[in-house]
Amino acid sequence: MQVNTHSEVSDAAVPSCWVVSEGMAGTENQCLGVADALGVVPVIKRISLRQPWKMLSPFLGAECACTFTPPLEGPWPDIVLASGRKSIAAARYIKKASAGRSLIVQIQDPRISPRHFDIVAVPAHDPTRGPNVVVTDGAANRVNETRLAAAKAAFAGIFSPLPGPRVAVLIGGSSKAHRMTPAIAGALGQQLAHLARTQGASLMITASRRTDEPSMAALRAELAGVEAFIWDGTGDNPYQGMLAWADYIMVTSDSVSMISDAGTTGKPVYMVPLEGGSARFERFYDGLMAKGVLRRFDGRLEHWSYPPLNAARQIADEIRKAMGQRQK
Repeated sequence: MQVNTHSEVSDAAVPSCWVVSEGMAGTENQCLGVADALGVVPVIKRISLRQPWKMLSPFLGAECACTFTPPLEGPWPDIVLASGRKSIAAARYIKKASAGRSLIVQIQDPRISPRHFDIVAVPAHDPTRGPNVVVTDGAANRVNETRLAAAKAAFAGIFSPLPGPRVAVLIGGSSKAHRMTPAIAGALGQQLAHLARTQGASLMITASRRTDEPSMAALRAELAGVEAFIWDGTGDNPYQGMLAWADYIMVTSDSVSMISDAGTTGKPVYMVPLEGGSARFERFYDGLMAKGVLRRFDGRLEHWSYPPLNAARQIADEIRKAMGQRQK
């Protein structure tokens, strides 16, 4: 196959952009958040890898057109935003196939040398560093003033009648590093019920795909008779609406992305500990606590402020700078 090295709109005021991922919502949303901050509407490329790259990526290298399904073909974009393990092979291939004309931005730690990319963006608790590495306090996301304002309007009918203070509770679940149990969920439910009864707080609760039903059942049992909205998974996802309407936000300790989302609002963020953990997660918590973003939940609500996180804008600023240098 002949490789087309032409950039789609290299001379346009608004650059062309691809988001390349393996289709996982968490990693793809990080790229989409950066695209939002750039003011571009990206083309989304969800790819998988053929063997042996599927097994050995990102360490095998030597990517070619036959590495990917569906195939990746030019014309190549001005900017590639890639995230996830499988996207690393695609990013390297596009860099080669475009003869370096596409600016390759790898979001999240690729675990290989950053020299393979034009820009690498990693959160501070990951180890990769280098002259082309952008270090952010949290994960990039799609939480921004425009989206929060839209979500606040869209969910006003549900959340505006709830009495203040409103507490958004973002619940994850068991993962490689953490374990959610019914006992933990029940203890959290008791603390939340106490807040509702003693401080008049209303609760807006959403669970993730990792949240197990026994844990949610234990939480619901403790919240019987308490003013609480618990999303049942039907209808429009109220996640950003909860962030918009919240006075306080609580997040279980398993999710870097949800903690980062909460910290992007500038509102007080409490972490709800789960079993387990790791040194990497502790570095993440410690970094946000040092910046005044995060506190461990001890059953009380206190108000404080801090400069909101904005990893997506930070990465976008570095991309604009790199694109400007290319045009000189």
